[in-house]
Amino acid sequence: MSYAVRPYRQIQRRKSRQIMVGRVPVGGDAPITVQSMTNTLTADAAATVAQIHAMEKAGADIVRVSCPDEASTKALKEIVKRVSVPVVADIHFHYKRAIESAEAGAACLRINPGNIGSDERVKEVIRAAKDHNCAIRIGVNAGSLEKDLLEQFGEPCPEAMVASALRHIKILEDHDFFNFKISCKASDVFLAVAAYQQLAEACDYPLHIGVTEAGGLRSGTVKSSIGMGNLLWAGIGDTIRVSLSADPVEEVRVGFDMLKALGLRHRGVNVISCPSCARQQFDVIETVRVLEERLAHIATPMTVSVIGCVVNGPGEALMTDIGFTGGGRGTHQVYIKGQPHHRLQNEDIVQHMVALVEEKAAEIEKSKAQNAA
Repeated sequence: MSYAVRPYRQIQRRKSRQIMVGRVPVGGDAPITVQSMTNTLTADAAATVAQIHAMEKAGADIVRVSCPDEASTKALKEIVKRVSVPVVADIHFHYKRAIESAEAGAACLRINPGNIGSDERVKEVIRAAKDHNCAIRIGVNAGSLEKDLLEQFGEPCPEAMVASALRHIKILEDHDFFNFKISCKASDVFLAVAAYQQLAEACDYPLHIGVTEAGGLRSGTVKSSIGMGNLLWAGIGDTIRVSLSADPVEEVRVGFDMLKALGLRHRGVNVISCPSCARQQFDVIETVRVLEERLAHIATPMTVSVIGCVVNGPGEALMTDIGFTGGGRGTHQVYIKGQPHHRLQNEDIVQHMVALVEEKAAEIEKSKAQNAA
């Protein structure tokens, strides 16, 4: 159900330059993009392509792959041809891998220009990026700051991280290259947020935000949501990656859920559900668990409420496309566009709700297609 955006829900995004990562715009007024990274051996093209396809299905806008050796950059050429999303090649030290990746069709190189050797090598990498219309991501990490900066500042701190970022920025600017974005990550939430806040003030390049090495699915989601949510709420961030010790597809899902919660991106079904209590008239927890699994394939933005009893059910249903409220004696109320529509008794709740959502999604997509024609 569509509502006018309330003033208290509006986030004013930081103004930044816009670059292109393949066909995907990053920064400026472009939607905040969601990224993830493969964990297969890149040299195994088939396995890497399969994992990227799974991430594409979940909605990933950009996918990064590690290219530590020549076997990986050789496979990259095949990988790029077989996927739809732009691919970022993750390079750390060897300048030849960066050149090979650009030649193989990478849309972006994740590299710190100060780490790849002489000025001549930097020139070669930038030349390859320009020749192949390849963006660059400067990737500063609190765990791998330059030795002289650690000596200067005494420890990883926001000032050291921003100094590192500005150092790499200057290298690219001195070589007349401006098609880049920057990340400034740390595993400590406070450090990451403070570094990004300072970096946002220091430059106008697009920012790739994240809390690196955040942890497992649950703990990492919490840490990432606190840190990245803080930044996004302040308007900082043009592309995001939720770093989890979990299936990369989960990173994509959590990323979209984060943006969805802040009203910054709308994809898929937003399920509003109660935590359940003694008043519930059906098993809310299990119903919602299965329902979210069954609706994962829906990309159409939609809001669905699943409430166990009539205390909050009708009120929540007013603000959703489809609502479901538990009623006594196994008779439940279904709402469409906030209005009571029909009752459900002794039927499979999940199957019924999935059918309603799929029908609604088909209607929305048909209407979009007709309006676009």
